[in-house]
Amino acid sequence: MSLFEIPIFPLRTVLFPGGYLPLRIFEQRYLTMVRDCARNDTGFGVCLIREGEEAVSPVKTTAVGTYAQIIDWYTLEDGLLGVSAAGTVRFMTENTWQGDDGLFRAEVRVLPEPPKCPVPEAFSILSDVLGRFMEKLDHQYPEYTPDHLQDAVWVGYRLSELLPLSGIEKQHLLELADPFDRLQGLIDIMPRFQSE
Repeated sequence: MSLFEIPIFPLRTVLFPGGYLPLRIFEQRYLTMVRDCARNDTGFGVCLIREGEEAVSPVKTTAVGTYAQIIDWYTLEDGLLGVSAAGTVRFMTENTWQGDDGLFRAEVRVLPEPPKCPVPEAFSILSDVLGRFMEKLDHQYPEYTPDHLQDAVWVGYRLSELLPLSGIEKQHLLELADPFDRLQGLIDIMPRFQSE
Protein backbone atom coordinates (compact mmCIF):
# COMPACT_ATOMS: atom_id res chain seq x y z
CA MET A 1 0.00 0.00 0.00
CA SER A 2 1.41 3.38 -0.98
CA LEU A 3 2.72 5.97 1.47
CA PHE A 4 1.63 9.58 1.58
CA GLU A 5 2.81 12.55 3.61
CA ILE A 6 0.60 14.34 6.14
CA PRO A 7 1.02 16.86 8.97
CA ILE A 8 0.74 15.30 12.43
CA PHE A 9 -1.02 16.89 15.41
CA PRO A 10 0.31 15.21 18.58
CA LEU A 11 -2.39 15.23 21.28
CA ARG A 12 -3.13 13.73 24.67
CA THR A 13 -6.28 12.25 23.18
CA VAL A 14 -7.07 9.35 20.84
CA LEU A 15 -9.29 10.01 17.83
CA PHE A 16 -11.24 7.10 16.33
CA PRO A 17 -12.65 6.78 12.80
CA GLY A 18 -16.12 8.35 12.85
CA GLY A 19 -15.22 10.31 15.99
CA TYR A 20 -15.57 14.03 16.63
CA LEU A 21 -12.67 16.23 17.74
CA PRO A 22 -13.11 19.86 18.88
CA LEU A 23 -9.82 21.79 19.02
CA ARG A 24 -8.66 25.20 20.26
CA ILE A 25 -5.80 26.35 18.03
CA PHE A 26 -3.37 28.99 19.26
CA GLU A 27 0.13 27.95 18.16
CA GLN A 28 1.29 29.48 14.87
CA ARG A 29 2.40 26.15 13.41
CA TYR A 30 -1.10 24.69 13.87
CA LEU A 31 -2.84 27.85 12.64
CA THR A 32 -0.76 27.47 9.46
CA MET A 33 -1.60 23.74 9.28
CA VAL A 34 -5.35 24.42 9.57
CA ARG A 35 -5.15 27.17 6.92
CA ASP A 36 -3.28 24.84 4.53
CA CYS A 37 -5.74 21.98 5.18
CA ALA A 38 -8.72 24.27 4.52
CA ARG A 39 -7.13 25.71 1.38
CA ASN A 40 -6.18 22.31 -0.07
CA ASP A 41 -9.17 20.36 1.28
CA THR A 42 -6.82 17.96 3.04
CA GLY A 43 -6.64 16.69 6.61
CA PHE A 44 -4.06 15.95 9.28
CA GLY A 45 -3.07 13.02 11.44
CA VAL A 46 -3.88 12.79 15.14
CA CYS A 47 -1.44 10.70 17.19
CA LEU A 48 -1.37 10.13 20.95
CA ILE A 49 1.64 11.61 22.77
CA ARG A 50 3.64 8.79 24.41
CA GLU A 51 6.44 10.93 25.88
CA GLY A 52 7.12 14.63 26.36
CA GLU A 53 4.90 17.69 26.65
CA GLU A 54 3.52 19.44 23.57
CA ALA A 55 4.78 23.04 23.24
CA VAL A 56 7.39 22.43 25.98
CA SER A 57 9.67 19.60 24.90
CA PRO A 58 10.15 17.19 22.00
CA VAL A 59 7.36 14.62 21.94
CA LYS A 60 7.20 11.00 20.89
CA THR A 61 3.89 9.82 19.46
CA THR A 62 2.28 6.46 18.85
CA ALA A 63 2.80 4.87 15.42
CA VAL A 64 -0.92 4.31 14.78
CA GLY A 65 -3.16 7.37 14.49
CA THR A 66 -6.33 8.57 12.80
CA TYR A 67 -6.65 10.90 9.82
CA ALA A 68 -8.82 13.92 10.67
CA GLN A 69 -10.81 16.00 8.21
CA ILE A 70 -11.80 19.55 9.20
CA ILE A 71 -15.59 19.96 9.11
CA ASP A 72 -15.92 23.47 10.57
CA TRP A 73 -13.93 26.36 12.01
CA TYR A 74 -15.00 29.42 13.99
CA THR A 75 -13.71 32.09 16.38
CA LEU A 76 -14.07 31.19 20.06
CA GLU A 77 -15.12 33.67 22.78
CA ASP A 78 -11.47 34.05 23.85
CA GLY A 79 -10.52 35.00 20.27
CA LEU A 80 -8.76 31.70 19.53
CA LEU A 81 -9.52 29.60 16.47
CA GLY A 82 -11.94 26.75 17.11
CA VAL A 83 -11.87 23.75 14.79
CA SER A 84 -14.17 20.76 14.55
CA ALA A 85 -12.64 17.71 12.90
CA ALA A 86 -13.91 14.20 12.20
CA GLY A 87 -11.84 11.02 12.24
CA THR A 88 -11.87 9.12 8.95
CA VAL A 89 -9.34 6.26 8.69
CA ARG A 90 -6.56 4.75 10.80
CA PHE A 91 -2.98 4.94 9.59
CA MET A 92 0.48 3.63 10.48
CA THR A 93 3.35 6.11 10.48
CA GLU A 94 6.41 4.81 8.67
CA ASN A 95 8.64 7.74 9.45
CA THR A 96 8.15 11.03 11.32
CA TRP A 97 10.14 14.27 11.42
CA GLN A 98 9.79 17.85 12.63
CA GLY A 99 10.10 20.61 10.06
CA ASP A 100 11.76 24.00 10.47
CA ASP A 101 8.29 25.45 11.14
CA GLY A 102 7.96 23.17 14.19
CA LEU A 103 5.23 21.08 12.58
CA PHE A 104 5.51 17.31 12.71
CA ARG A 105 5.05 15.47 9.42
CA ALA A 106 4.96 11.78 8.66
CA GLU A 107 4.84 9.33 5.82
CA VAL A 108 1.85 7.11 6.55
CA ARG A 109 -0.01 4.20 5.06
CA VAL A 110 -3.74 3.72 5.57
CA LEU A 111 -4.73 0.67 7.60
CA PRO A 112 -7.57 -1.36 6.08
CA GLU A 113 -10.93 -1.21 7.84
CA PRO A 114 -13.18 -4.28 8.04
CA PRO A 115 -16.61 -4.07 6.39
CA LYS A 116 -19.70 -3.46 8.50
CA CYS A 117 -20.60 -6.60 10.44
CA PRO A 118 -23.39 -7.29 12.92
CA VAL A 119 -22.79 -7.18 16.68
CA PRO A 120 -22.78 -10.80 17.94
CA GLU A 121 -25.35 -11.64 20.62
CA ALA A 122 -22.56 -12.13 23.20
CA PHE A 123 -21.74 -8.42 22.89
CA SER A 124 -25.30 -7.01 22.75
CA ILE A 125 -24.85 -5.37 26.18
CA LEU A 126 -22.34 -3.02 24.51
CA SER A 127 -24.98 -1.89 22.01
CA ASP A 128 -27.36 -1.22 24.93
CA VAL A 129 -24.75 0.86 26.78
CA LEU A 130 -23.91 2.83 23.63
CA GLY A 131 -27.61 3.41 22.98
CA ARG A 132 -27.85 5.17 26.36
CA PHE A 133 -24.84 7.36 25.47
CA MET A 134 -26.44 8.25 22.13
CA GLU A 135 -29.64 9.49 23.82
CA LYS A 136 -27.50 12.35 25.16
CA LEU A 137 -24.82 12.68 22.46
CA ASP A 138 -26.53 12.02 19.14
CA HIS A 139 -26.05 15.73 18.21
CA GLN A 140 -22.28 15.04 18.02
CA TYR A 141 -22.90 12.26 15.49
CA PRO A 142 -25.19 13.74 12.83
CA GLU A 143 -25.09 10.53 10.76
CA TYR A 144 -26.25 8.41 13.72
CA THR A 145 -29.29 6.15 13.38
CA PRO A 146 -30.32 3.26 15.68
CA ASP A 147 -29.03 0.88 12.97
CA HIS A 148 -25.49 1.95 13.94
CA LEU A 149 -25.97 0.08 17.24
CA GLN A 150 -25.95 -3.19 15.24
CA ASP A 151 -22.61 -2.44 13.49
CA ALA A 152 -19.71 -4.05 15.41
CA VAL A 153 -17.13 -1.62 13.97
CA TRP A 154 -19.15 1.50 14.88
CA VAL A 155 -20.10 0.24 18.36
CA GLY A 156 -16.47 -0.64 19.14
CA TYR A 157 -15.11 2.72 18.02
CA ARG A 158 -17.81 4.80 19.74
CA LEU A 159 -17.57 3.04 23.12
CA SER A 160 -13.77 3.16 22.95
CA GLU A 161 -13.89 6.95 22.65
CA LEU A 162 -16.80 7.61 25.04
CA LEU A 163 -15.83 5.45 28.03
CA PRO A 164 -13.50 7.18 30.55
CA LEU A 165 -10.44 5.08 29.72
CA SER A 166 -6.77 6.05 29.87
CA GLY A 167 -5.08 7.23 26.68
CA ILE A 168 -3.02 4.02 26.50
CA GLU A 169 -6.18 1.86 26.82
CA LYS A 170 -7.89 3.84 24.07
CA GLN A 171 -4.78 3.55 21.91
CA HIS A 172 -4.74 -0.23 22.37
CA LEU A 173 -8.39 -0.42 21.26
CA LEU A 174 -7.65 1.81 18.23
CA GLU A 175 -4.79 -0.44 17.14
CA LEU A 176 -6.86 -3.65 17.12
CA ALA A 177 -7.58 -4.68 13.52
CA ASP A 178 -10.45 -7.07 14.34
CA PRO A 179 -13.69 -5.38 15.49
CA PHE A 180 -14.63 -8.45 17.56
CA ASP A 181 -11.32 -8.24 19.44
CA ARG A 182 -12.22 -4.62 20.22
CA LEU A 183 -15.67 -5.63 21.49
CA GLN A 184 -14.08 -8.33 23.64
CA GLY A 185 -11.66 -5.77 25.09
CA LEU A 186 -14.60 -3.52 25.94
CA ILE A 187 -16.55 -6.39 27.56
CA ASP A 188 -13.48 -7.14 29.69
CA ILE A 189 -13.36 -3.47 30.80
CA MET A 190 -17.10 -3.03 31.50
CA PRO A 191 -17.19 -4.47 35.08
CA ARG A 192 -15.11 -1.45 36.12
CA PHE A 193 -18.06 0.83 35.34
CA GLN A 194 -20.86 -1.17 36.94
CA SER A 195 -22.27 0.56 39.98
CA GLU A 196 -21.54 -1.04 43.33
